[in-house]
Amino acid sequence: MAPTQGPRAPLEFGGPLGAAALLLLLPATMFHLLLAARSGPARLLGPPASLPGLEVLWSPRALLLWLAWLGLQAALYLLPARKVAPVSALAPGGNSGNPIYDFFLGRELNPRICFFDFKYFCELRPGLIGWVLINLALLMKEAELRGSPSLAMWLVNGFQLLYVGDALWHEEAVLTTMDITHDGFGFMLAFGDMAWVPFTYSLQAQFLLHHPQPLGLPMASVICLINATGYYIFRGANSQKNTFRKNPSDPRVAGLETISTATGRKLLVSGWWGMVRHPNYLGDLIMALAWSLPCGVSHLLPYFYLLYFTALLVHREARDERQCLQKYGLAWQEYCRRVPYRIMPYIY
Repeated sequence: MAPTQGPRAPLEFGGPLGAAALLLLLPATMFHLLLAARSGPARLLGPPASLPGLEVLWSPRALLLWLAWLGLQAALYLLPARKVAPVSALAPGGNSGNPIYDFFLGRELNPRICFFDFKYFCELRPGLIGWVLINLALLMKEAELRGSPSLAMWLVNGFQLLYVGDALWHEEAVLTTMDITHDGFGFMLAFGDMAWVPFTYSLQAQFLLHHPQPLGLPMASVICLINATGYYIFRGANSQKNTFRKNPSDPRVAGLETISTATGRKLLVSGWWGMVRHPNYLGDLIMALAWSLPCGVSHLLPYFYLLYFTALLVHREARDERQCLQKYGLAWQEYCRRVPYRIMPYIY
């Protein structure tokens, strides 16, 4: 599907000034988190204890390994043994006319060379799988330093491996996400997929390597229960939505109550999607809490992911609300009336 250019969309993320600020803030935040995790104080707020020299920041070997990793993932992406899935209607491309804003959000929706879709490739493969590999490397390093990985490190690795494995197993579901159908492929998604995800999402494992935390079996069992609850909500909500999109007559969703829209599509108003408007976000946040709890409560740093992800999902929910109101009109207003809570029942 060739990228198209269409009418201008409303400016987001604070327009050109906000985009310019994020171009600097996101890499600086990632760099700060990496330094803070390995420092003695492990402070989320405040400057790191020390800054590395330039010779530490550059490694030809690391660059070659990174390029080899991208090449391997690209080769696997191009293998013919793939499932073909339909894609939802894509939002028209467009630009603001401001080069900084366009660079940040991306002017083209799905830039590609022949069959190689750069955005779809980056969305799940190199960064998400890289996140798991970084976690595994940190687990092995802890075993080397202390004889065996800690229970806390095992939990963090296991929880996040389950999350990534779920995303890859249900890979076709990414075709319906806002990243694919609406956002252009610019710095925001490219940096987010290739750098932010593997290096900041592995923050708990990085923290545990440098700041080991005691964790008993009773507390570990409670944390496992919290993660299982979050995953149950997350997977149940997403599976229900995806099943309904594929086949509304499927027995698993045929009995659910719906609202008809002027577009011909229907909105689920019962089941998971009758509890809150974004039950998958609720599951995500519960899992984010479970990933942080093995790190104890003595430091705020390992809870950065929970804080960041809460802000991200609240912002994404607001963007989604605007788009759905524009797309479905009165039907969406009726849905909001019948399902008043956005993410957290009786709270938000």
